[in-house]
Amino acid sequence: MTSPVRFDYAVTEAGRSNGKSLAYLPITLSHGTHMLVVAGLLDTGSTVNVLPHHVGLQLGFVWEHMTTLLHLTGSLARLPARGVVASGQVASFPPVELAFAWTQSTDVPVILGQVNLFMEFDVCFFRSQAAFEVRPKGKSD
Repeated sequence: MTSPVRFDYAVTEAGRSNGKSLAYLPITLSHGTHMLVVAGLLDTGSTVNVLPHHVGLQLGFVWEHMTTLLHLTGSLARLPARGVVASGQVASFPPVELAFAWTQSTDVPVILGQVNLFMEFDVCFFRSQAAFEVRPKGKSD
């Protein structure tokens, strides 16, 4: 059985006493020969994973070559998005394929949402402890 890995919430707006603690998951994304370690915001309210434009470029995606058009909602609704797939690895767990809505926005973090991060991993939040645990789906002790 696979034991969960525990992570602490990250404090944003460093140096400010009223900084927000948020659940950012360190994850290694790869596509082809490109690999990048990012901190993805775990967002249970997000329907999809979202990839900012500059991160997609660093992974080797070419906007003009992506033909799957997506329509985002909320604050990202005004911008076009394309569907892309990258491999994602959390801690020492085996990599999984993750689908992303690659947006032209650079003002958003990597967002890890219901489709499909939460379909690939079980996540347990301990908000009062400012921590969370992650393990691959269906791999309980």
